[in-house]
Amino acid sequence: MRPAIPVIIACLAAPFAAQAQAQSQAQSQAQTQTQSPLPPRDEPAKSIPVPDTVSPAMQAIIAQPLRTDWDRPPTTPEGWKQLSDSFATKAAPQIGPMAERLRVSVEATLIDGVRAYTITPTDIPAENRNRVAIHVHGGCYVLNPREAALPEAMMLAGFGRMKVISVDYRMPPEAFFPAALDDGMTVYKAVLRTTAPGRVAVFGSSAGGALTLAMMLRAKQDGLPMPGAIAPGTPMADTTKRGDSFQTNALVDNVLVSPDGFCHAATTFYAAGHDLSDPMLSPVYGDVKGFPPAILTTGTRDLLLSNTVRMHRKLRQAGVDAVLQVFEGQSHAQFYRDDRVPEVKEAFGEIASFLDRHLER
Repeated sequence: MRPAIPVIIACLAAPFAAQAQAQSQAQSQAQTQTQSPLPPRDEPAKSIPVPDTVSPAMQAIIAQPLRTDWDRPPTTPEGWKQLSDSFATKAAPQIGPMAERLRVSVEATLIDGVRAYTITPTDIPAENRNRVAIHVHGGCYVLNPREAALPEAMMLAGFGRMKVISVDYRMPPEAFFPAALDDGMTVYKAVLRTTAPGRVAVFGSSAGGALTLAMMLRAKQDGLPMPGAIAPGTPMADTTKRGDSFQTNALVDNVLVSPDGFCHAATTFYAAGHDLSDPMLSPVYGDVKGFPPAILTTGTRDLLLSNTVRMHRKLRQAGVDAVLQVFEGQSHAQFYRDDRVPEVKEAFGEIASFLDRHLER
C-alpha cells in the first residue's frame, strides 16, 4: 500500500493541466459535432393511408391532395396581393351560412384606426358577458384578409359563446413587419381600456399563433398587463425552419406541404429583410416567463407540430400553465377547417373550456 501514497500526493499537488486539457478536448469535440452533425436517418418511400381513427368528415380532409401551387409562390407584391384577395373572395359567400349555423352576428368596425370585426353570439351565458377574446388570424402573414380572417374567430364565438374581436391587420404589400403585431397591440390596448385584463383572451393559429405569442412578448416589453389566457394554435413559433417535423411531415402535411413552400416565401416577404430569429417573428426564442395560461393545438401530420411542441415545452420550462392538444391525422390548422366536423367542435370545446377555467368572470 505504501507506493500508492506518493502517487496520491503527487496527484493532489499537480496543477490543473490535465483538467484544462480535458476541457479543451471536450470543447473541441463539441465544435466538431456542431460542424459535423450526426448522420440523418434514411427512410425509403412509403404509402401513408388515411387513418380510420377519425371521423369520416375529417378523413375526407386528410385525404385531400397536396395544396395547389405549394411550390410556386408569387414572386411580386402584386402577385401576393392577388392571391390574398382571392382568399377573401372565396370566403365571403361562406360567412353568412356559417354565422347562421354558429348563431353569431358579424360586424365590421374600426378600433383606433385598425380594421376589425366584432363577432357576437346570439346568446351569451352570464359567465361570459364581461369577457372578450381577441383574435389574430393566420395566413403566413400575407393571406386571409377581410372575410377570410373570420372562420376561426366565428368558431370560438359560436362554440365558446363569447364575444370575439378579430383583427384584420395590415399585410404586405400594404405594410410589412411589424405592422401585424402593431395592429394587434393597438386593439389589445383599446380592449384593456374597457375590460379588465383577466377577462381578456388572445388567440389565433399559424401566423396568428405566432402573433398571439409575440403580443405577449410586446406586452411584457411595454409594461402592459397580461391577458387571462391565450390559445396559440399550431404557431409559427420558429420561422428559421428548425424542428423535427419540418422534415418528418414534409410532403405529408397537405396544407403547408414543405418547409421550403409558399408559407416560408410569404413569411420572408413579410419580414422584408428582418432577422427571422427575432423573437417577434420566432417567439420560441423569446423570454416567456410570466406568460398567461396557454392552450396549444396541433395535429400529427402538421408541418408545425415541432414548432408547437417546442413552444409548449418552452412555456412549461418557464413555469407557465400550458396545455398541448394534438389531433390524430390532422395537417396544419385543420382543427378549424370546417365547423361541421366533429373534431373541430371538439377542439374548440377544449379551447373554450380552458379559457373558462382561467378567465375572470
